[in-house]
Amino acid sequence: MHIVFFGTPAFAIPSLNALLQSGENVKAVVTQPDKRKGRGHILSKPPVKEFADQKGIKVLQPFNVNDPLFLKELSDMMPEIIVVVAYGRILPVNILRLPLHGCINVHASLLPKYRGAAPIQWAIINGEKKTGITIMLMDKGLDTGDILIQEETEIHDDDNTITLGERLTELGASLLIKSIKGIKNTSIKPIPQKGLPSYAPPLKKDDGRLNWSNTAKEIFNFVRGMYPWPCAYCYLNKERIKITRVMVIEGSGLPGRVEKANDAFVVGTGEGLISIIELQPEGKMPMSSKAFLQGRRLKEGAFFDET
Repeated sequence: MHIVFFGTPAFAIPSLNALLQSGENVKAVVTQPDKRKGRGHILSKPPVKEFADQKGIKVLQPFNVNDPLFLKELSDMMPEIIVVVAYGRILPVNILRLPLHGCINVHASLLPKYRGAAPIQWAIINGEKKTGITIMLMDKGLDTGDILIQEETEIHDDDNTITLGERLTELGASLLIKSIKGIKNTSIKPIPQKGLPSYAPPLKKDDGRLNWSNTAKEIFNFVRGMYPWPCAYCYLNKERIKITRVMVIEGSGLPGRVEKANDAFVVGTGEGLISIIELQPEGKMPMSSKAFLQGRRLKEGAFFDET
C-alpha cells in the first residue's frame, strides 16, 4: 500500500520502522523543519528525519502544510493512506481528504480521554492508573475521529514519561500494522468515540513550577509526568533546582519546609511528606540528594522560596 508518513520525534520511529518491516511502500516522510538546539544553536534534524535518511526514504519538511508546492508534491505521490504519529501540526482538510483510505493517527491515550499534544505527560500528572494507544481515522477536529483499534496498558508507580512512552510507542507500532491489515481486508470498522472527552494541552517550560501546597501524592505524580521536560522545578535560597525523582513517605510538615536534611532530604507538603531522591541544581548534572546535601549547609526548618 502506498503510504506517506507524517512524524517528528523519536516516539514516531517504531511506527515508521514497523511499516517498512511489514513491506508497506512508504513513499515519503513528512517532518518538521530542522531546528537550532543547545547552547551552540546547532541546526539539528528531527529524529524521524535522521531515521528516514538512514533508510533512504524521501523527506519533506514544509514550513507551511498549506504551501501549494508541498500540497502538489503530496498529491502527485497518490498516497492510499497517510499515517500520522506525533507530527506536531494540525493537518488541513485538503490533506485529510487526499488519501483513498484517509489519514490514520497513532495517539497515545484512550480516546476520548487526553485529546491533544501531551497525553502521556498529563495521564501521569493526573494520577491515572491506565492509559493506552488509539488508532483513529483523522477528521478536522482535535483528535475527534472514529476509532479503528484501541488497547490499554497500566501506568506503574515507577513510570515517568520516558518509560511509559517507550511502552506506548511499541504498542502503537504493533496496533498500526493491525489497523492497516484491517483496512486492507475490511475487517476493521471505524466506530465513533464514546464518553466524556478530556484534554492534554502542550506543556510550556514554566509549567514545571512545583507547588508544595499540593499533596505528596500529587507532587509525586507531577515530578514523574514532567520528567524529562520541562522537569519539575523549585527554588532554594534563590537557586533554581530541578526535582527529578521523589518518593512519598508518611508524616506531616509545612508545605515547602525542609523537615530533614541529613541522610535524607524530606520536604513537607499540603498532605504527607516528599523524600527527594534525585535533583539537579542549576548549571550542574543530576545528583543524589545525599550528594547535594553534602555540599551545602542546609538546615532543617529552611523553606523553599516562592520566587
